[in-house]
Amino acid sequence: MINASLKELSAALAQRKISAVELATLFLNRIERMNPTLNAFITTDRDKTLAQARCADEMRKVGADDAAAASSLHGIPLAHKDIFCTQGWRTTCGSKMLANFISPYDAHVVERFAAAGMVTLGKLNMDEFAMGSSNETSFFGAVKNPWDVSRVPGGSSGGSAAAIAARLAPAATGTDTGGSIRQPAALCGLTGLKPTYGVVSRYGMIAFASSLDQAGPMAKSAEDCALLLTAMAGFDTRDSTSLERPAEDYSRDLNQPLTGLKIGLPKEFFGAGMDNDVRAVVEAALDEYRKLGATTVAVSLPNSELSVPAYYVIAPAEASSNLSRFDGVRYGYRAPDYGDLADMYSKTRAQGFGAEVKRRILIGTYVLSHGYYDAYYLQAQKIRRLIAADFTEAFKQCDVIMGPTSPSVAFAFGAKNADPVQMYLSDIYTISTNLAGLPGMSLPCGFGNNNMPVGLQIIGRWFDETKMLNAAHQYQQVTDWHSRMPEGLA
Repeated sequence: MINASLKELSAALAQRKISAVELATLFLNRIERMNPTLNAFITTDRDKTLAQARCADEMRKVGADDAAAASSLHGIPLAHKDIFCTQGWRTTCGSKMLANFISPYDAHVVERFAAAGMVTLGKLNMDEFAMGSSNETSFFGAVKNPWDVSRVPGGSSGGSAAAIAARLAPAATGTDTGGSIRQPAALCGLTGLKPTYGVVSRYGMIAFASSLDQAGPMAKSAEDCALLLTAMAGFDTRDSTSLERPAEDYSRDLNQPLTGLKIGLPKEFFGAGMDNDVRAVVEAALDEYRKLGATTVAVSLPNSELSVPAYYVIAPAEASSNLSRFDGVRYGYRAPDYGDLADMYSKTRAQGFGAEVKRRILIGTYVLSHGYYDAYYLQAQKIRRLIAADFTEAFKQCDVIMGPTSPSVAFAFGAKNADPVQMYLSDIYTISTNLAGLPGMSLPCGFGNNNMPVGLQIIGRWFDETKMLNAAHQYQQVTDWHSRMPEGLA
């Protein structure tokens, strides 16, 4: 069952081959056995999980006529990145600042999956406040990559990626601000999708950079991600950036042939900076797409080289504003010893935040300060508009854009800690889609050096998730990279 797709799990539950309680217990036992090594989960609660599973079984037994009982996801377990507020569960965002915070309400994403009848396995480890590309900044310790525990799983959704790769959960939620779903999906050999900005509500998702953050699904396959996105997408009046659009079935076009599909290959994605082993695997995947009937065309994204500097002005600026609420007054960590109110603020934030979070708050405060706003923040927003315009021009020549997700396979722990800029460049191929608000996804396409997974990135037009998922699914019908798992974890 640990290798079954969500559709297969749904069929097994519907046919009474396994109960929701038995399925949840299977994964809980794996978590109990393997999490001490991988550190993918921050919080589990067997009693809460099994209570939800029993409720799912009872609803199925009595044939309850409601949306949850009718859902294809009913009774299937998943885990949530610990950035989503989850009622009654500890919600830490990977930080000392929220280490003991119990959320009094559910995020919209959590509500949507609960309405579909899914069972929560627990809360997943992540880079602190989603700031990182390696999952080394978590207050609760680094997550290990199941393919090689001496290497990073990627970040910030590293716990989500590691949990799925190790089959500690069949599916998980993630968030993507600059590549934080796609990059860990690539480094851990699974499928992850960042929807168009506004398709999934950000209500109850602890904010990092509000104009960039977007929640999305992570699972083994494109088909699984399509089912999850169908459940989690939807308008929410509590989120001013949520888009009011008709409900979609994102699995509707999965089986369409790829004949005539035009794939754009940006020259900027295939230049210097990509490791040779990644290049070889990505080019082999593109050859497979040509065999499936797709054609490739050269396109250009001339301003993509500016995406990293623009992002690291905009994202820290928004973070410095969003994280000002963590002051020790209302909730979260408070310094135990202080003199006056100003001293309490200072010591609470100094003790409660890790080094990377402090670095980004300082950068963000600087670029928003008087005299520097126009020189940095305003210029970065102008570049952002140019990047979006580049994509608009490129999509006049193609249906989707493809390239590498990450310039390298997973690197060793500590390899980039001494140089934050080198760490930031890990997201060089993913950041531009966030700046433009476009949908993007990563799917496994082979293995590079040291037998580590390589991810292929697909970028679509705004709201064209179905075409991306179709392209990914058809590729996964003729390859098995997405179904492979690390040795010794069965």
